[in-house]
Amino acid sequence: IVMYIGQVSKDILKWPRPLSPPVVKLEMRTNAEYGMPSTHAMAATAISFSFFIATMNLYKYPFELGLAAAFVFSTLVCLSRLYTGMHTVLDVIGGALISAVLLMLLYPAWDTIDHLLLTSPFCPLFSIAVPLVLCYNYPKLDYYSPTRGDTTTILGAAAGATVGFWLNNQYAASAYSSKHAQPGFPLATSAVLLVLGRFLVGILVVLLTRWLMKSVALAVLGYRYKFPLRDLQARRRLEVEVPYKFVTYSSVGFTATVIVPLLHQLLGLM
Repeated sequence: IVMYIGQVSKDILKWPRPLSPPVVKLEMRTNAEYGMPSTHAMAATAISFSFFIATMNLYKYPFELGLAAAFVFSTLVCLSRLYTGMHTVLDVIGGALISAVLLMLLYPAWDTIDHLLLTSPFCPLFSIAVPLVLCYNYPKLDYYSPTRGDTTTILGAAAGATVGFWLNNQYAASAYSSKHAQPGFPLATSAVLLVLGRFLVGILVVLLTRWLMKSVALAVLGYRYKFPLRDLQARRRLEVEVPYKFVTYSSVGFTATVIVPLLHQLLGLM
């Protein structure tokens, strides 16, 4: 929600990024995008404070420490956008404020949304159809900008993960059990190796899924619309960019939440 609103707002407001000179731009990939609001600032604020709000009553850490950690993390990301020359102070402040407002508006409905996404039989259809409609109806620009592709990537990954969580809740351990795991921080060598093994297996499977699904999706679309796979301009067309990125990253999200945990279990890494 945060990232879609942020990306769409950029292409509706069309506020330019800082001029160079006088700003020295250290990052060029997103230079074609507009500046207001900073989606990095939005994401950093939303992620850090969501984690803080969601865990402050579940884990044993001082309230002040959690608040300070969330504030420092989001502040450092915001400052990095100024340092790299990609945003003005107003872009960053605007992004952080939009996320803060969205958190306040959505927080009362967190439990209800979670429950519906985990238990409703319509969740898979909703989670796939709504993001696809939003991506296909993304605001049009006079020139190509990576915002639509990035937005499709984000919504696709979220859609795949949401379907994965729903599937896990239907056929595996319910998220609404009465038992709550107690966090621990084992320092034993075996525990470190276990964590490292899980990480490596997960990363390898996710990267393989990304490569495979991207290759298959582009091959099918290339055959359908008659363009060579290396044609960058063709891959930027709406009818190509949205489906290939959505299929690729929804598969990644699903793999990360369903396939990887199953592999961990089969390999004795749980």
